[in-house]
Amino acid sequence: MFARLALFVAVAGLPAIASAQNTDKGALRQSEWQQSFDGGETSTRPVLTTTPILSEQTVPAMEQAIFVYQDLVSRGGWGGVPSDTQLKLGMQHANVTPLRRRLVASGDLRQTGGGDAFDSYVKDAVMRFQERHGLPADGVVGDGTLKALNVPAETRLNQLIVNLERIKALGIPATRYILVNVPGAQMEAVEAGQVVSRHTAVVGKVDRQTPLLSSKIHQINFNPFWTVPKSIIRKDLIPKMQKQPDYLAKNRIRIYNQAGDELQPEQVDWTTDEAVDYMFRQDPGDQNSLGSIRMNFHNPHAVFLHDTPSKGLFGSDYRFESSGCVRVHNVRELVSWILRDNGYNRAEVDRTIRSGERLDVEVQDMPELYTAYFTAWTTGNGVVHFRNDIYNYDSIGTVALNQPEELIGSPIPQ
Repeated sequence: MFARLALFVAVAGLPAIASAQNTDKGALRQSEWQQSFDGGETSTRPVLTTTPILSEQTVPAMEQAIFVYQDLVSRGGWGGVPSDTQLKLGMQHANVTPLRRRLVASGDLRQTGGGDAFDSYVKDAVMRFQERHGLPADGVVGDGTLKALNVPAETRLNQLIVNLERIKALGIPATRYILVNVPGAQMEAVEAGQVVSRHTAVVGKVDRQTPLLSSKIHQINFNPFWTVPKSIIRKDLIPKMQKQPDYLAKNRIRIYNQAGDELQPEQVDWTTDEAVDYMFRQDPGDQNSLGSIRMNFHNPHAVFLHDTPSKGLFGSDYRFESSGCVRVHNVRELVSWILRDNGYNRAEVDRTIRSGERLDVEVQDMPELYTAYFTAWTTGNGVVHFRNDIYNYDSIGTVALNQPEELIGSPIPQ
């Protein structure tokens, strides 16, 4: 039993529990350390995999991870790292010693020597930790990384338990689907049990959450208009116009009354909510809030997937900035895959966008779409991922899924 568990721990990024309790066990871990971690590139990129979050391996892997974390918690968890100093390669600082202990406890660092020196082994381990927690993998221990390092092991165990139930409830999807993991601000395009592509995403703010749902991508809009939702008119557009009267003109947003007649901004009383009674539509183009592509799926929340002109958001470690819709990085790659059976490849997608033509394409082979809420998962490669509980769904007492009614208690159709 121990040999199986130790092997899982040594290759997994799971807590190295009980590893020093006797010489034989320590020798086993040291042997595996020498075989699997050499300080080179392979040590910092173990989180890459073509296995999707929703796979046949996920449930048993999650159960194994829970077993390991339960043992770790019963032994007192891991110690914290002082948050008063940023740490990086080449430094010698007293805080590096507890940092090393913390990284060893979570299985990110196998080498325990080195004292208070922040060497290349520590940098590689920090990068591994950052990737598992959805942080920019720069190897620098700044505020975001310190915050993640100091989350108690008990909290991580609770995340694993809660998310195991969510994953079980969803089951294994159809052969061709897109999964949006909201807390991870990430998407997977999956076919025949393998990830075809992953995409960084920008999802809903805490007060304008991306809804959890299941649907199908049925239509692609090239060079779309954007019709501004009433919620954004009220919360964003009216205050903007009060401060910047030329905002609509600069952003090529037109106003129409209920008869379809175009109005001028000076015809609207911006000191009231009068504007909510009108339609605001942004012309296609580089400044369009949807970018060059919109992906539609039937849902009661009027949300969709889309491109964005604000590409810089994808490089942020905080990507909860939308009003509920999902902005997609490398959207052309995703659309090429969605429209494959329509005769589109990447060159044709690029050509259509460059043309500036307003074009709506009905998808021939509609992929399933799932927006889900996973703050912890592992897929059988042993690497355990955690994300912040951005919408506060993991609290004690809410273990019962936080999924919409159509997903609670019923597996995804095969």
